[in-house]
Amino acid sequence: MHQIPPFTTAEETKLLKKEIMQEIERVIDSGQFILGPDVKNLEKEVAEYLNVKYAIGLNSGTDALIIALRALDIQEGDEVIVPSFTFFATAEAVEHVGATPVFIDVDESTYNIDISLMENLITKKTKAIIPVHLFGHAVNMDPLMEIANNYNLIVIEDVAQAFGGEYKGQKTGSIGHIGCFSFFPTKNLGAYGDGGLIVTDDEEIYEMASMLRAHGSKKKYHNELVGYNSRLDSIQAAILRVKLNSIEEWNEGRRRVDQQYKELLSDLDGIILPTEMGGTKHVYHQFTIRVLNGKRDKLQAYLKEQGIGTMVYYPTPVHKLPLYNSSIKLPISEMLADEVLSLPMYPHLSIDEINKIGHIIKRFL
Repeated sequence: MHQIPPFTTAEETKLLKKEIMQEIERVIDSGQFILGPDVKNLEKEVAEYLNVKYAIGLNSGTDALIIALRALDIQEGDEVIVPSFTFFATAEAVEHVGATPVFIDVDESTYNIDISLMENLITKKTKAIIPVHLFGHAVNMDPLMEIANNYNLIVIEDVAQAFGGEYKGQKTGSIGHIGCFSFFPTKNLGAYGDGGLIVTDDEEIYEMASMLRAHGSKKKYHNELVGYNSRLDSIQAAILRVKLNSIEEWNEGRRRVDQQYKELLSDLDGIILPTEMGGTKHVYHQFTIRVLNGKRDKLQAYLKEQGIGTMVYYPTPVHKLPLYNSSIKLPISEMLADEVLSLPMYPHLSIDEINKIGHIIKRFL
């Protein structure tokens, strides 16, 4: 039986392996492994791609969030509004700097932060908002930025899943005060190990983040504050530079897969397909459907029997994780946690594979 995984890099590796191996060998021969020219060049190229002034390579997307919060002076006693339907790292970063995450529900159609609920959560302690561009779909940033400006709040975009996504012609990550990216291998632009990046147009934020990634120093052995060892490896930067050349093509490939799924599944009762808000360019890090009537787990098990891999992101909203086990009610986040199912999604998924997946889902329903 032909197995279809939820994600694979096999095809991109086949296409780029020769070039990537040449770049890895070049870095090894150079002997420059930490913050060498490849990191600087990647930062420059990503900044140009996103149309921002500054980019800072880091060792993970989680560190990007933590260092962003530190660079913006978010600290103990502050509150930061974060969605509950997302990966734990967003709230975890807030905890790491001593601030308090304030959980907000999400929109039922986009799975992103529900901006209509935001003003009710703002207090004198609120200092920042972290909108997450979940599954590759941009948050509705105009009204969010308007609220942030009205209340003098900082906006930190979590772009871990949306590299190359757009909102009204602007790249995700370039709209708020700072954008945080992950290069985890499964991301739209993924390294062959961990990696992350911060972008900003603010020189002061750039200088502070650059210090924080290197033990709080501008120059070696002259530490000015307590920082981190969070530097993107030169080998990973070289790999990412090769793959950056293909990101537009690959994101278009993901959008093709989305359209093919929707052509096959749009007339089915019992599931709800992902939507794309007007003025955005969804880059489909995931193709996440909702399975109604309590049948999500049965459909997932049935697909597995047929050799189709799927994932559930996220089976427990963050506010219900053991760390919090909060009594607050976020009904949409809790509903989505019971219904969402991410089908196989990667740019080289073939039409035959998509047809097979669609046929199996139809047969189940």
